[in-house]
Amino acid sequence: MRKYLRIYLSFFRTGFIADIEYRANFLFRVITDTVWYSAQIIGFEVIFSHTKSVAGWDIEKTRVFLGLLFMVDAIYMIALSDNLDKLSDRVRKGDLDLLLLKPINSQFMISFQRVSTSLISNFIIGIIYFGMALYHLPDLNPFRLLWLLLLIPCGLGSLYSFRFMIAATSVIFTKADNMQFVWHQVYRLGMRPDQIYSRWLRLIILSVIPVAMVASVPARFVVGPPDWGLAVWSLVWTGCCLWASTKYWKMALRYYSSASS
Repeated sequence: MRKYLRIYLSFFRTGFIADIEYRANFLFRVITDTVWYSAQIIGFEVIFSHTKSVAGWDIEKTRVFLGLLFMVDAIYMIALSDNLDKLSDRVRKGDLDLLLLKPINSQFMISFQRVSTSLISNFIIGIIYFGMALYHLPDLNPFRLLWLLLLIPCGLGSLYSFRFMIAATSVIFTKADNMQFVWHQVYRLGMRPDQIYSRWLRLIILSVIPVAMVASVPARFVVGPPDWGLAVWSLVWTGCCLWASTKYWKMALRYYSSASS
C-alpha cells in the first residue's frame, strides 16, 4: 500500500505541474463546471417552485442530494475520468503496451495515472453547497453524517468498477466509442434521486448499473433514518463490483493484440 501511495502522490504532483502550465485552461474549466452545477441547481429549483415534494423528496432534501452528487462526481472527475475516457485512444495508438510493461499493477496504472488537479475547485464548490444544504435541513442529525465515511467510498467504488469495465471493452474491440456514449447516458440516471423512478428501474440502478450509489444512497442516510439492509448491500455489492472489474480486466487482456504484434 505504501508503494502505491507513493506512486499516486507522484501522479498528483505531475498532474498539478501539467495543469498550472495552462492557467487559462484552468480558469475556463472552473467557469464551465460552475455553469454545469448552476444548471443542475436551477433545474431542481424550478421544479420545486411548482410542487412541494417529488416522491417524498422536498427541496431541502434534494439540495443535500445535489451537494453529495457534486462532491462525489468531483472526486471521480479528479482521479478517474480522464484516465478511463482515454483508454480507447491508448489502445488504438499503442500506448497501452508501455503501461503493461511497467512493474506495477496495470489496472492501477491505467486508472490513476492522470490526476486532473484543475478540478479540485469542483470539489470545493461541492463541499460549500453541501454545507449550505445541511444548514437549511430542518431535522439534521449530525451523527448521520458518519455514514458518509462508508457510503461515499462505496459509491465511488461501484461507479469506478462499472465505468472501468465499459472502458476495458475497448481492449477487446479496439474501438468502443459508442460504449462511452452509452455510459454517459446511463450515468445521468444517477443525477436524480432514485426514489423518483419506478421500482424496477430503481432495482437496476442500485445493482446492475449502480449509479444510484453515487449520491442517492448516501443522501438517504443523511436526510432520514439509516437502512441497515441497504448499507450492507452497498458494502457487499461494491466489493463484488471491484472484484468483477479485476476479473474482467484480466479477461480483456487475453484478447489484446499489442501495437507491435
